[in-house]
Amino acid sequence: MPQNHTRPRTDATSRPHPLDNPARSSLTGPHAHFAERHGRILRYPVDVTPWIALPDVPDAQDWADVAGLAGPGGSVALAALQAPPPQDWEIVFRAEGVQLVDDSVAAAPDPEAVRLGPQDVPEMLDLVARTRPGPFLPRTVEMGTYLGIRRGGTLVAMAGERLHPPGWTEISGVCTDESVRGQGLASRLVLAVAHGVRERGETPFLHASASNTGAVRLYESIGFRLRRRTEFLSALVPATLPSADGTRRPSLR
Repeated sequence: MPQNHTRPRTDATSRPHPLDNPARSSLTGPHAHFAERHGRILRYPVDVTPWIALPDVPDAQDWADVAGLAGPGGSVALAALQAPPPQDWEIVFRAEGVQLVDDSVAAAPDPEAVRLGPQDVPEMLDLVARTRPGPFLPRTVEMGTYLGIRRGGTLVAMAGERLHPPGWTEISGVCTDESVRGQGLASRLVLAVAHGVRERGETPFLHASASNTGAVRLYESIGFRLRRRTEFLSALVPATLPSADGTRRPSLR
């Protein structure tokens, strides 16, 4: 099954659009200081975010280098692939996703939103554990600006910045505690984060699960539009990998 449902878009010089492979665009651009490299493979530190960035068209050596980063039997998070992993890589998770970009977002600061930082990580992780918005790890907060809303001293909603391709910033980590849902806090925080992105002269974008139709409708209602469909995968590195002569050898850490 192909991993993307649209061909990569290019500009007038036929260069790939930075959002076609956003993790790689980030790690070769504004987030280069995070990049860990093995051959042509890039990844964020494992306590920042799980995404591994492959070249647009990975070859057998690239997959061997992914294995070298993850280790035998290791799990890797993959997105924006144009071809599936090798057949002996077990896919343990697959989800259809959508990528949405700012079309007419009424970005604005929010008077109740507060800046969150490393000192707030325990509260943020607790909120994520209750709401499960997607990957958020102890150092994810270092990827960009995170804003939150507290009620009675308790963090009940947040949103922030994740991937950062040149000229673009992904809004992520959007979550609201069940006790305050229906009050529009998620929309307000997304608009506030988008305001900060716009203030830097960049354009907000985001990803969502295609099956989360409520979230997709919400984002479209505040001015995001669908740019492309994609797929998110988690796969396991085989315990052994083929060598040049066709025999099997242990994958190397």
